[in-house]
Amino acid sequence: MLRELGVRPSKGRGQHFLVDRRVAGRQIAHAGLHPSDVVLEIGPGLGILTRALSECAKRVVAIESDRRFAQYLRRAVPEAEIVHGDALKVDWPDFDVMVSNLPYQISSPLTFKLLDTPFDRAVLMYQWEFARRMIAKPATPDYSRLSVGVYVRASCELLERVPRNAFHPQPRVDSALVRLEPRPSPFPIHDPDAYDAVVDALFEHRRKTVENGLRLSWARFAPSREALEPVLVDLPFRGRRVEELRPEDIAFLADAMARAKG
Repeated sequence: MLRELGVRPSKGRGQHFLVDRRVAGRQIAHAGLHPSDVVLEIGPGLGILTRALSECAKRVVAIESDRRFAQYLRRAVPEAEIVHGDALKVDWPDFDVMVSNLPYQISSPLTFKLLDTPFDRAVLMYQWEFARRMIAKPATPDYSRLSVGVYVRASCELLERVPRNAFHPQPRVDSALVRLEPRPSPFPIHDPDAYDAVVDALFEHRRKTVENGLRLSWARFAPSREALEPVLVDLPFRGRRVEELRPEDIAFLADAMARAKG
C-alpha cells in the first residue's frame, strides 16, 4: 500500500505502521468495545485499527497528521470520520474510548491531553520504555513526572509487550499495549495546578534535594526568592530527592508551596 501511495515512512513523524493483525485484534479486544461506543483514534496511518474499529463501534473518528494517509483513509474506510490535523492542536470530539498506536515522539503530550479529557477507557500502544515509566514506582530508575501524572489521574495497566517485528518499518525498540481508565486521585489534591507545578519543578531538578529544586524554581511559587525562604525552612522532605517521594508526599509539598504563593 505504501508503494501504491508512493510514500516513504517518515522518521520525523514516527511512522511505524502496525502490520500484525493479531496484535491489532488483541488491542481492540482489550478495549471491550460496545456497539454504542464512540471511538477516537490518533495516528491511524494505513488503517489497520480503523477498519476493525468501524465494524464494532457506533462511530469512529481518526485524526491523521499526514495528508496523504488522511486522503487514502477517506476512500478506504468511508465508515470512519477522518480528520486531517495535528492531534495536539485540533479539537477532539466527545468520545468514550481511545484506541490508538500513538506517534511515539508525541506520546507524552498526547497522554497528558487525554488525561485532561473526559473518557471511559483507552488502550494505547507506546514504546516499551515509555510504558514502564507510566507505571513506575518511587525509588526505581523509571520513576518520573510521567509516573506521577498518570498515577493521580488514572489506573494504568501494562497489558502486553509487542515485539518490534509487528511494525513496518521496524522501530529500534519493542512496544507495549497499555490500558488507562480515569479515576479520582487516590489522595486529596487541594490545588491541582499547584501540585503539577511542584511535580514539574522537582523532576526538572531531580538530582537536587527537594529544597534546592524548589528554590531554583522559585518564580513558580512566590513573588520573590526572599518570600520563598521561610517556607523552605519548614518544608517536609526538604533534604530528600524527588525519586524518593511518593505522589502522596508531593501533595504535602504542594500545599506548603500554595501557601507561599498566597
